Order: sequence, then C-alpha cells, then structure tokens
Amino acid sequence: MKKFNLLVVAVGVSVVLAGATQAADQKIGTVDMSKVFEKYYKTIQSTAAIKLEAADMEKEGKQMIDNAEQHKTDWQRLVDKANDQAVSAEEREKSKKAAEQKYIELETDKQSITQFNQIASSRLREKQLQRRDDIVKEIRHILDIDAKAAGYSMVIDVSGQSQNLVPVVLYTTGQNDMTDSLIKELNATAPPGTLDATNSPPGDLLKTGK
Repeated sequence: MKKFNLLVVAVGVSVVLAGATQAADQKIGTVDMSKVFEKYYKTIQSTAAIKLEAADMEKEGKQMIDNAEQHKTDWQRLVDKANDQAVSAEEREKSKKAAEQKYIELETDKQSITQFNQIASSRLREKQLQRRDDIVKEIRHILDIDAKAAGYSMVIDVSGQSQNLVPVVLYTTGQNDMTDSLIKELNATAPPGTLDATNSPPGDLLKTGK
C-alpha cells in the first residue's frame, strides 16, 4: 500500500513537471484591445458617424416635440374660446368640438414621439453593435496574422476585467506586448487628418451591448 501511494505521488509530480515544462515552452503575447480599438482610425470614423446620426435623430425628435407643443397651444386656445361667454353659443360649441379633435391629435403626437424615440434608439444601438463587431473582426484578423508570425501560442487581452471588475491579468512584464505595433500597423492607411479628429471616447462603442 505504501509503495502504491509513493507511485501515485511520483506520477502526480511528473504530471505537474510536464505541465510546467510545456507552459515554459509556450510563447504568450499580450495586447490591450481596448486601447487598440480606441486608437484605430476606423473606430474614430465610426464614432464620428454615429454622433452625426444621433444628432440627426435628435433634430428630428425635437421637431416632433415642437409640433406637439404647437398643437397643445392651439388646443388650449380652442378650450379658452369654448369657455368664453363673450362669444355666441354656436361659436363656443364649434370651438369645443375643434378642441376635442385637437386633443386627439395631441395624444397621437405623444404616441408618435414615444415610438420614434424607441425605434431611433434601437436602430442606433444596432448600428453601433454592427460597426463594433466589424472593427473588432478586422483587428482580430491582423492580430492573428502577427501573432502567428511572432510564434505566439496565445495572446491575452490585458484590458479584460473579471466579474468583480478586477483586471484578469494582474501582472505582465510587457515583453511580448503587441499593442503599439498593432495600432501602428492598423493606422498605416489612415486618411490624412483622421487621427487628429476630436471625438468622444470611442471605447464606449466597444462596450455597447454588454
């Protein structure tokens, strides 16, 4: 029995040593995907485009609200006229019916504004998600090529966080970090002036949908 226990321990130690040796043979790279995504010129372009679309939607929504406010003013004027004893009963009755019709228009305005906000927000969110996915796919493609060329067995994203909001990678020497070289490669074909554009932090686009 004693010999058997010694054999089990020996086998266990061998497995651990083999695993350690295998891990030592691996070449692991690191990359800050959040930084790469943020600095990529296509992210900057996409963020600017999203902001323009959001501004157009906001402008359209404001126009709808302004129209609703005008209808509310017209409705209040008709209500006042319907209660004005200085005008004839016939005019008051006419104003009352017109006010009732205008009130229906007001309710329709409210529903239209609510529906527009929901659809506009959903459409903008879908575009953000699609553009984010497309950009990440492009980055991953270049990263895969570079990682294979460098002989990395895996590449770890150092910007990742656990459910407790603690960095997944707690320590790295940065020796095999691909971040800066990847950004430089991705932006090699950036149109003039693109990287100088001032935009809100495009990292939000990467986090959308989480």
